[in-house]
Amino acid sequence: MEWNAFLLPALVLLSTATLLFISQSSNPFSIAQPKQEDEASSSSNPSSISRTFARSREDEACDLFVGKWVEEPRGSTYTNVSCATIPDTRNCGKHGKEQGYVYWKWKPDGCDLPRFDPELFLSIARGKKLAFIGDSLARNQMESLLCLLSQAETPTNIDDNKYTSDKSRTWYFPSHDFTLMVRWTEFLVQSEEIMVNGTASNSFNIALDSMNPRWADVLPELDYAILNCGNWFSRKSYVYDAGNLVGCVHCRDGRDNITSLTTSFALRSVLRAALRYVSQCEHCDENLLVVLRTYSASHFEHGQWFTGGYCNRTEPSSGSEGVLGGEVGEFRKVQLEEFERARGRVGRKKEKKKRRFELLDVTRAIMLRADGHPGEFLDRRWMKGFSDCLHWCLPGPIDMWNDLLLATMKKNVSLD
Repeated sequence: MEWNAFLLPALVLLSTATLLFISQSSNPFSIAQPKQEDEASSSSNPSSISRTFARSREDEACDLFVGKWVEEPRGSTYTNVSCATIPDTRNCGKHGKEQGYVYWKWKPDGCDLPRFDPELFLSIARGKKLAFIGDSLARNQMESLLCLLSQAETPTNIDDNKYTSDKSRTWYFPSHDFTLMVRWTEFLVQSEEIMVNGTASNSFNIALDSMNPRWADVLPELDYAILNCGNWFSRKSYVYDAGNLVGCVHCRDGRDNITSLTTSFALRSVLRAALRYVSQCEHCDENLLVVLRTYSASHFEHGQWFTGGYCNRTEPSSGSEGVLGGEVGEFRKVQLEEFERARGRVGRKKEKKKRRFELLDVTRAIMLRADGHPGEFLDRRWMKGFSDCLHWCLPGPIDMWNDLLLATMKKNVSLD
């Protein structure tokens, strides 16, 4: 009797626990399979996102910017068929370029850079605004991100009337209340092309004490600002500060009796002014994340845009060819130094307004990808007589910039 008195309640308790387990499990008799890190379906799960953030913090010691390009048999996460927004000038596959350049990925030394996960990106960016601020390569990166994200949600173009052009665009992802934009600016600071007898001269006046309103006006709205600058300093430019002429870049004809400035000096002056402006922005969100993307050089060989230059490489170069020297190395050095200054590690420790500053140091990695430009594969009805060895095919190596951007955003999201 005593045994039966003990056994009956135990059986009832065991049965109840079993039923509860079954009711809470879709298939209690199956073994859960581990999910892949790049599995998009896991990205909308909050606990999965938290685990992803935790993994990103574990990898913080790894330098994502030092590594090599390795083969990726899966290719890109999108194609020129699955992305409807690829500009014709970046649609290299449409114009006959062999697609071998999409079967490579960036592999950092000592860790992995996860494949881009659009659901994860949109989950992090829910309710936020992100702007790429800079030249045509900023637009190129925005176009890449637009394609990557459109694999998860179709965006809507919501350009306003103030800055609408192919250079400044705005897209909205309604399911995630996320706004993606690009704001064109050649030098970040205010600039004006010099007209000679009513004709554009390809020379500029640059004012260090005033920012280009295309991006300055929208800055207070942003949660993420991705900045770049450098490629326009190949033009003759007169640099002013507070209305006073500081000097001139590329004034070599002997007729200009003014101080000659190096391109690196001009770049440093512009970056310092722009980053100071951002750090002191009174009406900006205190959680604004500012990302500086380093210099992306062209790969013209035996000439330039209109002098017979071309880029016909068919695979990535070796690491030894990515050694930085000359203007490319100098530009990157200036950008790293001004980034550190803005971040507060070198001087600048008494700023009232502090922003979060991060770096996308793409220069060394992208130097190895001369195979990823449109080159001669353009619409020859409109683009005769030159090759494009500056911008990047879509899909293509530039997608890696957004892999790095997502890793940076993960690092800056609180687990709370």
